[in-house]
Amino acid sequence: MDLAARGLPALPDPLPVATVDAHTHLDNVEERTGLSAGESIELAAAVGVEWIIQAGDTAEDSTWAEELARAHPEVVACVALHPNEVARHPQRAEAGFAEITRLAGAGPHVRAVGETGLDYYRTTDLEGKARQQEFFRRHIELACALGLTLMIHDREAHEDILALLDEGPRPQRVVMHAFSGDYDHARACLERGYWLSFPGTITFPANHHLHRALAVAEPEKILVETDAPYLTPVPVRGRPNGPYLVPYTVRFVAEQRGWDLGETCQRLRDNAFAAYGGPWGNV
Repeated sequence: MDLAARGLPALPDPLPVATVDAHTHLDNVEERTGLSAGESIELAAAVGVEWIIQAGDTAEDSTWAEELARAHPEVVACVALHPNEVARHPQRAEAGFAEITRLAGAGPHVRAVGETGLDYYRTTDLEGKARQQEFFRRHIELACALGLTLMIHDREAHEDILALLDEGPRPQRVVMHAFSGDYDHARACLERGYWLSFPGTITFPANHHLHRALAVAEPEKILVETDAPYLTPVPVRGRPNGPYLVPYTVRFVAEQRGWDLGETCQRLRDNAFAAYGGPWGNV
């Protein structure tokens, strides 16, 4: 496959042990780069990224995620309405959540309710924030009822995210997707038993708050993700992201923690399986 002809980064050096991309959007990768889901999965496997977690943001792309995971055993799906989706489109949120509820029970290839949470960066009005909080509570209840992982989107809403989670019963497993907090927020999440999932932004030299969060995290609570096609890691920052670029972030984590690279790959794989309810695919 000629990636250069498509304006895409070249394949990085393969990882020595297979690992997981703990959060991606292969539908958006296809829209932005032209790579089909099958091509993205193939490229990722070529560099040692053999398992993928596909996240949903709307009823439509959650359906796409569920169908992809049903067809590809190396992929599992997460289904939800993104907080900005419920804030911007309240007229379709109710029907959308009914569809999310149906998809969440579709089978063992659906492992999480997510990405759900709060986003106060793109939604700033009080009415929109209130709708986000209402639907976040409903997603929490759904994850609890079905025994699924809760995958959280948190943008400039750290305190309210934790407060809403503390209100009542919490899912057994909670993942802070694209973790963006500092040392103190990391500690607060870790004290509650949550996983911290680090995207390519942790490789940016100026993101000292993320470096400190990584340093304090228990080894068994660290995940690595792409959030592709966004948040592309150094040294290909600014170009479209994909699961095949996970090795850059994995190597950064290994270097920062002083871990052997192969052991890091294995640890991140085991952590992802623990966070999302056990192994899947050809394990």
